[in-house]
Parts: sequence; structure tokens; C-alpha cells
Amino acid sequence: MPKTERIRCPWSDKDDIYRHYHDTVWGVPERDDRRLFAKLCLDGAQAGLSWYTILIRTENYAKAFDDWDAEKIARYTPKKIERLLQDPGIIRNRQKVESVVKNAQAYLRIMEGGPGSFRDFLWKHVDHRTKVNHYTSMKGVPASTVESDAMSKDLKKAGFSFVGTTIVYAFMQACGMVDDHMDTCWRKGRKK
Repeated sequence: MPKTERIRCPWSDKDDIYRHYHDTVWGVPERDDRRLFAKLCLDGAQAGLSWYTILIRTENYAKAFDDWDAEKIARYTPKKIERLLQDPGIIRNRQKVESVVKNAQAYLRIMEGGPGSFRDFLWKHVDHRTKVNHYTSMKGVPASTVESDAMSKDLKKAGFSFVGTTIVYAFMQACGMVDDHMDTCWRKGRKK
């Protein structure tokens, strides 16, 4: 019997890197505080760029930013920031690099409430469960929603940057807060 090709969301057809990301990461509910922090910073780095530009650099980002250890990042000095701006493995934009430091400081303030604090801070915007949307075309998928507007506003109030509503909605999709897989996609409705 011939092997049938899985039907995926059209955006993931670019190459094997995108297909792997689509099949194993995008839309899978993430509830780990540190990984949520990392994903939020990576989505902020995407601003004005394609996600692919960041996706192929995710390992470089983890290495450059101390494996997303917010306590270390929050203490980065201007000298460390200058070194990061010379790192060809990341996007060398001063505002984006400095935003990771600022975001780490904001993250730590939220985490003073204990483990799960950041998760709860974010997931409350979708009542702590994945919101499943139904689309048959990429044209129907919004760039932002009422929930991403509210999360963006809360993140900014907490001291985060590069967290506009469009960036936040992309983050919500990536972290499985919303399931925006096409209705025809094999990943639709799957949690893992």
C-alpha cells in the first residue's frame, strides 16, 4: 500500500525545517515558564522579518542568551550587549537585543509569584485552555484578536517590549493557546 502524504497547513510547505516545526512544535500547548519566555522573545525578534529567519537561528539564540536563563539575561551589561550585537548567529538589532534583557527583568518580576506564574499570566487570556478555531483557508486566520490585544496590553504594562498584538497572536499560535491549524491539517485538534 503506498504511503500517503500528510496534509499540512499551507505555510509549512517551504521545506523540511518548516514541516518539522509545524508537526512537532507549532500549536502544541506550552506551559513551561522558561520555554514560554524563550518563545516570546523569539517572536519579538521576528518583528519585521519572516518567522523562518528566526526559526533557523533558534539554537544560536539559545546559545547567545544563556539557554534563556532569565536571571543571567536580566544582569547583562552594556559590554555583553555589544558582544551580542557582533554575533552573526542572531539578528543584530540593538532594540531587539536590549528588549530581551528588558523582557527578562519583567519576566522575573512576574515569577516572584513562584513557578507557574508566567504561565498563568499568559494562559489566563484563553481561560487556561486552547481555543480551537476553524479555518479552511489561510485568508481567514486573523493577525490579532481580542485575546492577543489584552495579552499585549498586559505584557506592556508588566514592562515587556516587542509584544504588539500581532507578535503576541503569533506567539499564542506557536504556544498552542490557540489552535489555528487548518481544518484539513493532520495536526488539527492534537495536543502533542
